[in-house]
Amino acid sequence: MQDALPFYLSIAGPTAAGKTATALAIAREFECEIISVDSALVYRGMDIGTAKPAAHELAAVPHHLIDIRDPLHAYNAAEFARDAASLIRSIRARGKLPLLVGGTMLYFKALFQPLDAMPAADPAIRAAIEQEAQAIGWPAMHAQLAQLDPTTAARLAPADSQRIGRALEVWRSAGVPLSQLQLRSQVSDSDDAQIKGHANPQAPLISLEPQDRTWLHARIAERFDTMLAQGLVQEVEGLRARGDLHATLPAMRCVGYRQVWEVLDGTSPLAQLRDKGIFATRQLAKRQITWLRSMPQRHVIASDHGDALQTALATARRLVQAAIV
Repeated sequence: MQDALPFYLSIAGPTAAGKTATALAIAREFECEIISVDSALVYRGMDIGTAKPAAHELAAVPHHLIDIRDPLHAYNAAEFARDAASLIRSIRARGKLPLLVGGTMLYFKALFQPLDAMPAADPAIRAAIEQEAQAIGWPAMHAQLAQLDPTTAARLAPADSQRIGRALEVWRSAGVPLSQLQLRSQVSDSDDAQIKGHANPQAPLISLEPQDRTWLHARIAERFDTMLAQGLVQEVEGLRARGDLHATLPAMRCVGYRQVWEVLDGTSPLAQLRDKGIFATRQLAKRQITWLRSMPQRHVIASDHGDALQTALATARRLVQAAIV
């Protein structure tokens, strides 16, 4: 396992819960640098559908792990944990407070509970798998996985190219089934919990969780409407026009991009784009909230209450002061 990290503060929450505004308010009070915890913001040229912070917001506070990858090249949780840990140390060395902000809960988990046994992405192996899949199809690749790792294959659909590809990549690079590594991780997490018995005080998490789900649903709908008005369809058209991107890439499977791609492919009607995009975003938010509830270090803020920002600031002050003491 990696050495313990110095103190840092995190803000998480479902999409449209107000994370960016909260982060900027905290950053104004403390001397912060923000580390993005978002699997979509890492990609260049994907601005509208990711609700990427505006130029003036990015300029107000130093931001990290935004626009670091071309959409053609995947970025995973293991890479995030490595990069974020390095940034946390370097930011603290500069005398500033690392502020992690985002909604990709798998990234948070990978940082809070590092999975040292999980191999990092191997572009060469992934490219070989993609080439093989183009020749024989993903159902055949799924059948191949069923021979190597039946436990993982049993929970994946034959067309789930992203997860099938990753499971095959793990087998080919580590020689161990993904399910076996995940089992080791679960045992390790259980042991850690028994040893520690409490949340890590060096990594407190401010969790923005709406108490009224209709409030969040309204914000999600408003946000998706704004994306459409700003040119989300045109943004995806521009990405498709490159000619080297395809629907199975992790970047193009992001919520919003996947639905627009299906419309442009002619497999889904344009008239249903808004409803499908909003529904997919609601499902994402539901999964994010479920993840958050499993994190013991979280300090819950009711993001739909009028005093949410003030409460978040007060919580941040208390957590930072406790770390100083």
